[in-house]
Amino acid sequence: MSVQPVIVVDNLVKRFGDFTAVDNISFSVSRGEIFGFLGPNGAGKTTTIRVLLGLLRPTSGTATVLGYDVTKEAKTMQARVGYMSQLFTLYPDLTAAESIRFYGRVYGLPRQELARRKDEIIKMAGLSGRENELTSNLSGGWKQRLALGCAVVHKPEIVLLDEPTAGVDPVSRREFWELIYDLAREGTTVFVTTHYMDEAEQCQRVGFISRGRLVALGSPSELKAGQMRGQVIEIACSDAEGAVRALRQAEQRGLLALDEVALYGAQVHVVVPNADKARPVIASLLTDTGIAVRSIDWIAPSLEDVFISNVRENAHHGDTEDTE
Repeated sequence: MSVQPVIVVDNLVKRFGDFTAVDNISFSVSRGEIFGFLGPNGAGKTTTIRVLLGLLRPTSGTATVLGYDVTKEAKTMQARVGYMSQLFTLYPDLTAAESIRFYGRVYGLPRQELARRKDEIIKMAGLSGRENELTSNLSGGWKQRLALGCAVVHKPEIVLLDEPTAGVDPVSRREFWELIYDLAREGTTVFVTTHYMDEAEQCQRVGFISRGRLVALGSPSELKAGQMRGQVIEIACSDAEGAVRALRQAEQRGLLALDEVALYGAQVHVVVPNADKARPVIASLLTDTGIAVRSIDWIAPSLEDVFISNVRENAHHGDTEDTE
């Protein structure tokens, strides 16, 4: 039995004057799914969320959330949805407990239900013993967990999180994602925008957005298996930065066909049309440059490789359209 989608976006366009922020995108999100919306700054992620919340009216196309048309039934829909923006939106002069009570009252929770939810959220956010501290005095990680708690105080069916871990340390990001998994296990649908690859890997499905266009859609494993343009070679050598320079120069001189070359930790990742043909050419070129090659192997692409490949292809396509 198929799972009913709770978010449906169909040919959605949002323009601001001559600027197209969201360019004819279509996708759906199933109930209970963790759906990641991945893209660089300015790609259209936040605009899409604001349309889904009924805060922006689409230029064309449609979007429904929980079956409600976001342009006509936003108020009814918003009562069943939670939202956490990328900017910290809690009041600094309220304590953690006061913040939860404030948002609970905004959502109209009865007094007894609100008292119970306050205790649950304080525990969930790891704020036991700190519930009477001002939010301005909390660390970044605690603030984010408190903000999530306030967003779900009314137990929404869907929670939309707009880059919720931006600027938070890695340990706090991991703890935050444990809370996201807890919400999903309880049946909450999670729509999260991010530009962190490790967070995208934790989503059940991911959409890549670039320049307002949805350039790839699928599970992380599906994207890595079927959405990579070219093959990835990983090079371990004595001078990674020198290798990148040498390979880029060789490409400019027409000696080597490269789709991408970049540092990847202590190694170099090169994307080529055919790994078998490129490996001996690359090895010879680097050796002649005085760089010792320890290994040069074809590897399965990472999600980051796939993302960069699709974003670059979309950028090239857009530039081509602009010149036609």
